[in-house]
Amino acid sequence: MYDTYYAAVYDAVMIHRGKDYAAEADRIGEIVRERRPGSASLLDVACGTGLHLRAFAERFDEVAGLDGSREMLALARARVPGLRTWCSDLRETALEARFDAITYLFAVPHLESEAELAAVVRSLADHLNPGGLLLLEPWIGPDGFTPGYVSRDVVEDGDRTIMRLSHSASVPGRRDRMSIVVHYAVADPAEGLRHATESTEMSLFTPEQYAAAFEGAGCEAEHLRTEPFAHGLWVARRRDG
Repeated sequence: MYDTYYAAVYDAVMIHRGKDYAAEADRIGEIVRERRPGSASLLDVACGTGLHLRAFAERFDEVAGLDGSREMLALARARVPGLRTWCSDLRETALEARFDAITYLFAVPHLESEAELAAVVRSLADHLNPGGLLLLEPWIGPDGFTPGYVSRDVVEDGDRTIMRLSHSASVPGRRDRMSIVVHYAVADPAEGLRHATESTEMSLFTPEQYAAAFEGAGCEAEHLRTEPFAHGLWVARRRDG
């Protein structure tokens, strides 16, 4: 669903909600420099439209992005001139480049299983320089999910008005999966009304599953409770690094 148009709509909603990409980049920069002084390069995996990368580019000498959407990457390159990008699934493509830090932010819910989580963590760790850090943003687990949850946003974005409604439900017989239906309506004086609906399932991983994924990738990992991340950050380093 997220072509260039609706990717920009999604960004407007997130910013309206108060998501502070610069503050998140600041905190990640602090963690990386505390734990690996001299770090210069960062890869943002599932980078989307590059709002984090734009902030990272002011804090690291070299930044790069990887995403499965060409439309998203086009927006990211427009935000960060000269940005190096790959349109790929990291589990299926071994990059020649290695990085001092790799971020994986608000992407975990879209993984389909614990096995997929483990595979992603292994792939991320394989692309670190010696001593490099992997920073992964978790999401709610089964105990934090509220079936029937409804969210609503009305955003004034320049001349256009955006409305986003969503409804979440449990997947029958699956405590570790939820479904969500999202409806967007956009009213624009020049373009009229646009509507789009997305339905998807998302995973609800436990802290033990995250820890097992890092252990399986040969990483020492710690879950930090730190602002501005509502669910903290997992920070990991390979033992052989």
